[in-house]
Parts: sequence; C-alpha cells; structure tokens
Amino acid sequence: MTFDILIKNCTILTMSRRDEIIHGGIIGIKDGIIADVSTGGDIQSMDAGEVIDAEGSLVMPGLVNTHTHVPMVCFRGLADDLPLMEWLNNHIFPVERKFISRDMVYDGAMLAIAEMILSGTTTFCDGYFYESSVGRAAVDAGMRIVASQGFIDFPTPDGQDPSNNVRIAETFIEKWTDVSPLVTPSLVCHSAYTCSPRTLMAIKDVARRYGVAYQIHLAETREEAAMIERLYGETPVRHLDKLGVLDDATIPAHCVWVDDEEIGILADKGVRVSHNPESNMKLGAGVAPAPKMIDRGVVVGLGTDGAASNNDLDMFGEMATAAKLHKATLLDPTVMDARTVIRMATIEGARVLGLENRIGSIEKGKTADLIIIDVNRPHLTPLYNCYSHVVYAASGSDVRTSIIQGAIVMKDRILRTMNLSDVMDRVRKIADRVKAFSQGGAAS
Repeated sequence: MTFDILIKNCTILTMSRRDEIIHGGIIGIKDGIIADVSTGGDIQSMDAGEVIDAEGSLVMPGLVNTHTHVPMVCFRGLADDLPLMEWLNNHIFPVERKFISRDMVYDGAMLAIAEMILSGTTTFCDGYFYESSVGRAAVDAGMRIVASQGFIDFPTPDGQDPSNNVRIAETFIEKWTDVSPLVTPSLVCHSAYTCSPRTLMAIKDVARRYGVAYQIHLAETREEAAMIERLYGETPVRHLDKLGVLDDATIPAHCVWVDDEEIGILADKGVRVSHNPESNMKLGAGVAPAPKMIDRGVVVGLGTDGAASNNDLDMFGEMATAAKLHKATLLDPTVMDARTVIRMATIEGARVLGLENRIGSIEKGKTADLIIIDVNRPHLTPLYNCYSHVVYAASGSDVRTSIIQGAIVMKDRILRTMNLSDVMDRVRKIADRVKAFSQGGAAS
C-alpha cells in the first residue's frame, strides 16, 4: 500500500482497550485514516508521500480538551486571584459586553488553537458567543472541534433577545451539521444560575431533537450550590435531574460540589463529566471528586477551561495537576495513576464527547489524530515507564509534530496552517483596547 504519511521507528502508546505499547513501530496513514499500526516489518517495501522518522520519539493519540472557551485567551491574565462570581460579574462579563464580536472571537480562537496544537491537543470542546467564528477558525487551522453555541438568560453580544434562543440553537446546529469532518455541533447553557429552568429545558429539547451534546457548568463553586438550593430548593445536580435534562448526551463541566448521592445520579443517567482541576484550583472553587466519579462508572475527561481562568491551554499540565492534586487531597499516592490520567486526556475524553469510535486511540481504522513527542531530551532521560513520563515529566513543548485528520498541522514545532506572528499581533491589538477599557480609559 502507498500511504500518505508513514511514521517509522517509533514507540507507540496506543491507548487502545488493551493498552498496547508497540516498540519499533510504524503507523501508516491513508486518506485521513490509520491504515496500519504494527512493528517495523519490511519498511523498504512501503511507499509514502511523506516519511517521518520518529526514532527517539513517543507517538500517542492527540489530546482531547473536553471543556474550554478559546476566545477568552484575549482576557488571559486580565483579572487573576479573584473568586469566581467577582471575576465573572465585575471583570469578565463587562469586557465581553464591550468587546465580543465575530472578528474578536475568530482572532482569539486562532491564537488558542495555535497554543493547543503546539502543546499536543488535537480536539477541543468549546462553548462561547459567536461560536460559528470559532468553528470557522478551527476549520481554517485544521483543528477538530466540538463547537457549542452558548446560551444565557440576558442579552449577549450575539443574541440580544433570549426569547430567540431556540431558533438560534436550531440554526446553529443546521449550519454546522455535515459541513466538515472536523466540526461537531453542540449546545451549551452557561449554568443553572444564569439560565432559567425554562431555558435549560428548551435548549435540552433542541439538543435531543437534533441528537447533539448538551453542556453546562455544574456545581462549580460552593456559592453556586447554595444559590441554586436557595432559588429552587435543590442542589444543582438534583435541580437538573428534576428538570429532566440529565442523560448520556449531557456533559457538565466541573462538578466540584457534588455528594455521593449526586454522583450516583450522574452515573445512573450516563452523564459524562469534564474535570477541570487547574481552573478549579485557581478560582478557589475546590476539588472535584473525580476518583469517586470514575469508581462509580461515570465517564470523566479532562479540560482546561478558558485561558482567562487557567491561564493556559496545555493539557500536559492538566494531566500532571490532575494526578498530583488527588493524591495530595486524598493522601493516597495510588489514586489517579498516570495511565488513568492519560486515558482521561485521550480515549475517555473522546468518550465524553461521543467521538470514541473515531479518535482517542491509535488503532487501525480510526481517524489519524496523533502527536509525536521528542523523548530524546535531558528531562526525559532515562525512560522506564511511558505513562509516567508523559504525566510527570513531559510538557506541551516536547510535542514535535501534530497530525489531525491525517494532515500534518505542525511539524518540528512549526505550524503549517496559520501565520502565528500575524495571529499574535491581532490579539495584542485587542488586548490594548481591553486594557484601556479595564483601566477606565477610552477604548477605541
């Protein structure tokens, strides 16, 4: 067979059901699909349009970021060291009302996509305003996205009348269905404290009718939990369960303030959770009981959240934090072992997004979304255990090549699908205006 891309001389961390690690392996890619995964064999008889010699490298599935808001890179570092509600109401919401536009969202998305590709993420699940601009950026950059149009119960930059939410949701899904193999449409309600029960149920009804995922920030802070209980007489999870919006196509982010009974509800309903440890830590929200959720059978993936609350989009850092945080809080060095955490960032993350049949592992017949990590570096020498190395020693900057849908989007740390200097310059100009506004000056 003639391959489009042939990767040879590599160690392959497959993340398949059997968790094979293949040494001296080859990966053949044809028409965007993994056509061969095996040991070396007779490489001389194989032909390829591009051959990558990955000697001294580890190849693994591209990382899956299950929750983020990529245009918020434009607000990175704007308002740090604040509680969530103060951060949102006094800083983030005001600058969003002032500056969010289609162009701003596109430019911010392009910068975030560059950051993610360079640090090994090949799929991200996003939710924001003007989400079509995020989808357009992902297609232009060759990045896989679950694009989620956002909804909230007050006027937004892309929806001044919340009574039009259902029509906007339907139009968004219809616009993005079958447009590109890189794009999967979805819907996201911001939270149960910014969306009325009527809105939560109406948007879920649209999601069910069209067969797309429904996302929401859930039980993120103690204040949120108290607020929902005060308003509706139920904790956040029980509130959503009572409204009938929890099922196997519901993806809540955070789930920090949940008790054992609520974890049981999530498990029974087949709800899939995005765990965002760094954002939760930075905002002082607490520590989500991810090990308990996994033990109860809840599918849990990893997410970075937006760069305004993290403040980066590096999934390698998220893996390291997830592994160490739970060991420290539970006083147990065996919980959240390296293999479990990598699965959360790959195949389990794909399962959270409903994409496990296409991505998340390196197996014949799956879509070719994978990354090549240079392990021939001082901080990665020697190598005894691939899983431990990826979680505890490697970083996003060790990713040498990223391949998405069988296309090389980054090789030898050079992005092939965008002019990075131009993208950074455009975001710097946005930041100049945001800075002037946030400091009380006149924003142009």
